[in-house]
Formats: sequence, structure tokens, C-alpha cells
Amino acid sequence: MTGGNIVLTGFMGTGKSTVGRLLAARLGWRFVDTDALIEERQGQSVAAIFKNQGEAAFRHMEAALARELAGEENLVIASGGKFMLAVENVQALAASHVFCLTASPEEILARIMADGAALRPLLAGEAPAEKIRLLLAERAVAYGHFPAIDTSGKTPTAIAGEILALL
Repeated sequence: MTGGNIVLTGFMGTGKSTVGRLLAARLGWRFVDTDALIEERQGQSVAAIFKNQGEAAFRHMEAALARELAGEENLVIASGGKFMLAVENVQALAASHVFCLTASPEEILARIMADGAALRPLLAGEAPAEKIRLLLAERAVAYGHFPAIDTSGKTPTAIAGEILALL
């Protein structure tokens, strides 16, 4: 496969970054994690950007990045969980192959907890599994616009192979 880009979207903890790195390595392409790139450019975490500048500013940064990345080729892009829910970002990256990685709420929570990091801000407080279910339900229609790859119970290598087979 040559030209174009691959975009991995989906909820946190579905494997976008891990699988994205594997895909990029197998294809010899560049890997881009949208959240990590924004953090690097801003010199602060996504949580700090939300706190200091607000969500609207962060979404504006995402839109600018979508337009920038659309002008490049041979990228594997791991997008933030809401990145491809914005119509303008979908339009900017319309020439890309987009896949939505999915997993069960229980597996998502287990993966996030296994990362060893503090619970993500969206899931802070009581009943994080229920919060995951609610957020997945809210995003189901938007995520449903893209071919789904269920990552539950699969290794990152198997998931990358599945995506390559679909291409």
C-alpha cells in the first residue's frame, strides 16, 4: 500500500496508539498520535490545555492538526477519542482509510487501569465502567460511520494484521 493515510479512531483504551505504532512500523510509514503531538507543541498535557485554555481551544488545535495531516501521505494517525467525531476533521481526512477500534467497556477499563497512570479525567469519580458505557452510547452513531475493528481479546499484532488485510 502506498499513498494516503490510515486513521485509527475510537474510545480511549481501544489500542489506537499501540496498534498505530505497529502498523506504521510494518508499512514503513510515520506514526502520529494527535494528542501527543498537540501536547508536544503546546508544552503541556491535554488535561492542562483543557484547564488553562478550555475545550474549545483544544478542539481548534485538533481541527488545525487534521488539516495539516491531510496534506501529508504515508501516515498512521492515532486520533484522540473525539477527534474524528468533529465533521470538519472527518472532511479534512476524507481521503484517509479510517478504522474505529472498539472494545468492551470492561476491557477498556482494565486496559486503562493496567497503564499504571491515574484514571483519565473523563472517568474520574465513582463507577468508571458505567461512565464508559454512557460515553460509548453517546458516540455510537459517530463511531459507526467507520469500519469497526473489535480489539477485545486480541493482541495488538493480530489487530494490525486484521487492518492490513482489510486494506
